Amino acid sequence: MSNFWDLILLMLSTFVLLAYLLVLFQIVVDLFRDSELGGGYKVLWLIGLIFLPGLTAILYIVGRGRGMAERQKASLQRAKSDTDAYIREVAGKSPAEHIADAKALLDAGTISPDEFARLKAKALA
Repeated sequence: MSNFWDLILLMLSTFVLLAYLLVLFQIVVDLFRDSELGGGYKVLWLIGLIFLPGLTAILYIVGRGRGMAERQKASLQRAKSDTDAYIREVAGKSPAEHIADAKALLDAGTISPDEFARLKAKALA
């Protein structure tokens, strides 16, 4: 029976350790992400995380948790907009945009109606 409780204790302590490491990693990432916090304060937080890790982590989350969440949200939004811009760049223009450009060229007299029909067929293909 003792082996069962030892196993439960091992699983619980492993979970707590992994959760603590995850929080610690998030704090360190947030420290380096925060451009408003000076370098000296970042060093002090890191020294605190090394020598009094549990207390420092709790103080950081209580004192800077809201800003931490806002910086995380801004980082995710920035990544999403960068991804969307990359997809738009790689995908190129939509068929409707190609047809609209060709129509503008036709209206300006730059291309003939036959060329417009060819460009339109190519855009729709």
